[in-house]
Amino acid sequence: MAVRIAIIGAGPSGLAQLRSFEALRRQGLEVPELVCFEKQSNWGGLWNYTWRTGLDEYGEPVHGSMYRYLWSNGPKECLEFADYGFEEHFGRPIPSYPPRAVLHDYIMGRVEKSGVRPYVRFNTVVRWVEFDPATRTFAVTVKDLVKDEMRTEKFDHVVVASGHFSTPNVPYFEGVEAFPGRVMHAHDFRSANEFAGKRILMVGSSYSAEDIATQCHKYGAQSVTFSYRTKPMGFKWPEGFSERPLLQRLVGKVAHFKDGTTAEVDAIVLCTGYQHHFPFLPDELRLKTNNRLYPLGLYKGIFWETQPNLIYLGMQDQFYTFNMFDAQAWYARDVILGRIKLPSAAVMSEDIKLWRAREEAVTNPFEAIDFQSAYVQDLLSATDYPQLDVVRVGELFKEWELHKKASILGYRDHGYPSTLTGTVAPKHHTRWMDAMDDSLKAFLSVPTAAG
Repeated sequence: MAVRIAIIGAGPSGLAQLRSFEALRRQGLEVPELVCFEKQSNWGGLWNYTWRTGLDEYGEPVHGSMYRYLWSNGPKECLEFADYGFEEHFGRPIPSYPPRAVLHDYIMGRVEKSGVRPYVRFNTVVRWVEFDPATRTFAVTVKDLVKDEMRTEKFDHVVVASGHFSTPNVPYFEGVEAFPGRVMHAHDFRSANEFAGKRILMVGSSYSAEDIATQCHKYGAQSVTFSYRTKPMGFKWPEGFSERPLLQRLVGKVAHFKDGTTAEVDAIVLCTGYQHHFPFLPDELRLKTNNRLYPLGLYKGIFWETQPNLIYLGMQDQFYTFNMFDAQAWYARDVILGRIKLPSAAVMSEDIKLWRAREEAVTNPFEAIDFQSAYVQDLLSATDYPQLDVVRVGELFKEWELHKKASILGYRDHGYPSTLTGTVAPKHHTRWMDAMDDSLKAFLSVPTAAG
């Protein structure tokens, strides 16, 4: 085949796209030429941990938002690859909430097995993508960071798989410039040990606020105050936690909130979300959206409406992760190969509007889970992706929500059945609140009778 495909990013989405084509190649079928550009020195995307913040060794913005001691905040059974289960990878059942090192090992095991590494050009950052309507090709300009060299290549399709959790959204609050303590965005958070004994203000009510706060509590923070824009999270917080309306200003160490209350704090972590940021794309190709279950401008949540040869993966707000990226990648692959025909521009536009209307009707987390389950099932029903019990995955997500409501510090101590094997995950040998070693070795160890 003369067709060439550029994949931007070798995180879970980009690797899913590589894996989708490799599955066909291993069946003896002809597939396009694949080139994946990854600015980091290894694949894995956000699941690579780095101590660096700000800029990397080449002066590039640090992609990773991963922090030490991160454990999965959702059951692993909900993100399991349909063609490569956790039991297959580890040789035995493991608990439902693994730390980062364990999940990273699982992701890497699947792609190592698939043999797609030769398609990835590491330490290579995409600088610009230009579409030529005359030739209907994309000119992709990249920089080899090691050689310090630029080059441009032509491609028939471009897959944007660079994620949307790496460019922080940083609001301004009056008086923050004079705050005498530490101020950081969640993107730069690395170690909860830094905040032992401190009174922390978490601005935001997202998953990152919830998770970083409980991490800091686990590692000895004195107190945590959440500041929310719309509504409190409402969990059964332990002593030392409080939720306040939005921060208005800072006077020294005193935070003033919208309801007139105040709190003295030593450090501030801005859990204020991320921007969909694609500086390598011109305006006419660039997705502009906030974090939505169904962004506008993308047919099937994948194809750029006005130029469907430009593909976006993983751009949604997410309950589903790895297996949703697979569903998108398999669908994109089949469109590229002509197995699935895209409808007219008018039909695509109408379909986007219908899905967006369904999203806007969502009123609670259970309905949001049902919405994304229906979206994933819609994609899977059109491809040969291995059987995935989406209904059961959705049920597990709802159980997870209930367990969090019952105990925000104890929900990770539950186990769930695999949708692939039916095996119920064993309990971890140590309660999450007491598990201070997040290494793969410690997690997978079998404690002695005395231990």
